[in-house]
Amino acid sequence: MPSKNKIILVAEDEEPLRRVLKDILSFEGYMVLEAVNGEEGLEMILKEHPDLVLLDIVMPKMDGLTLLKKLREDEWGKTANVVILTNLSDNEEVTKTADREGIPCFVKTDIKINQVIEKIKERLS
Repeated sequence: MPSKNKIILVAEDEEPLRRVLKDILSFEGYMVLEAVNGEEGLEMILKEHPDLVLLDIVMPKMDGLTLLKKLREDEWGKTANVVILTNLSDNEEVTKTADREGIPCFVKTDIKINQVIEKIKERLS
């Protein structure tokens, strides 16, 4: 059972997916914070220092790659734990960034939610 004090921030603009992730992660015992766009996500991440960030790439106001770049400029954010969720299966920049950073990257259309949950548990253990 995950520790009750682990905080996950879900930065995802698609409300149905965000809600499903929040429900499942909450059920698993995590505290879940939500951001609906990149600006809000970055602000919350830097303020709350979550144990893991579930990051969508295509979001309003600031995309996930820009958010990640800005996050890595912050002293705390350099080592922040991130998992990428994207619809961009063929986006070279996303793939390169994920590989360079050693970040797990899931394509939304190809995954089952339980795969994402397992990866989160693995990253937080």
